[in-house]
Amino acid sequence: MIRVLGIETSCDETAASVVTLDGASAPVIASNIVLSQIEEHAAFGGVVPEIAARAHVEALDGIVEAALADSGVALADIDAIAATAGPGLVGGLIVGLMTAKAIAAAAGKPLIAINHLEGHALTARLTDGLDFPYLLLLVSGGHTQIVAVRGVGDYQRWATTIDDALGEAFDKTAKMLGLPYPGGPNVERAAASGDATRFAFPRPMKGSAQPDFSFSGLKTAVRQAATAIQPLSEQDVADICASFQAAVADALADRVGRALARFHQEFPDKANPALVVAGGVAANSTIKVTLQKLCAEAGFAFVAPPLKLCTDNAAMIAWAGIERLRAGMAEENGFDFVPRSRWPLDSISAPMIGSGRRGAKA
Repeated sequence: MIRVLGIETSCDETAASVVTLDGASAPVIASNIVLSQIEEHAAFGGVVPEIAARAHVEALDGIVEAALADSGVALADIDAIAATAGPGLVGGLIVGLMTAKAIAAAAGKPLIAINHLEGHALTARLTDGLDFPYLLLLVSGGHTQIVAVRGVGDYQRWATTIDDALGEAFDKTAKMLGLPYPGGPNVERAAASGDATRFAFPRPMKGSAQPDFSFSGLKTAVRQAATAIQPLSEQDVADICASFQAAVADALADRVGRALARFHQEFPDKANPALVVAGGVAANSTIKVTLQKLCAEAGFAFVAPPLKLCTDNAAMIAWAGIERLRAGMAEENGFDFVPRSRWPLDSISAPMIGSGRRGAKA
């Protein structure tokens, strides 16, 4: 039996979880406590790093205690402490990692510093028992990537955004249209009553041989359309949201379609290949339906973990800790590891926004 306590504080969720694995049995999420800070940041239209860090300090001890209590596992019976060490907001990362180090040192347990992106990359193995290799589309507020997941610690980034992350584009579009934070759900809600054909927004990078994403130009087109017809009626906002969402879905389908074809070429012997979609934007129903259709046409299984495990949570961090323990990789990132605001899954790809890495030294 392996029992790991996970801690996640990379952005605006304070989270702790206990995940257990007993031999060949399916893993069990014994507890998964997530405290959202949406209300604290709503007035600012986005996450304020200083407010987020202070909120983590105030809440984390209680969240950890609740996770242990809910799991029914005593700290003495925990095998390791896993904590997000990057990428993310450095203030929050410091709070989570230092708390994890203190708990691990006091309890005499190993400390495993986890890459937040690895947590997302491995979640489908926690929820669906997926075998390597598989393809991951990560679409969130901070990251937009396509990654070939070949094994624990073995990742190859095939595409990333060259400017804005998709979740950021949703949030900025919402803000331009006067919709409340968080933007993604509110854009989708408004789009439900909109005409997706009213505005001919661009499909960034569609047809390009370059595999990456781009959303800055689409965001600019939204701003220009909104400015041209001000003042905006409720129907105008709905139509812009629907047209924006349709453009995003088309652009994603083009980019992901290229990656599915590449996966077939690089892993021709892989039976039942799968596309895993993770990140908060994966909850968007238009995007989900578009990708499900694309996967069906390409012969891929479409795997989307439950939303509570697609957005930031500590169960994925605890599970990544278990994966590293089983692979004999737990000591690679231990007590000496320091928080990293930029930390790519793959160290050889070129630095880009959305990759977890802005510069070569990150």
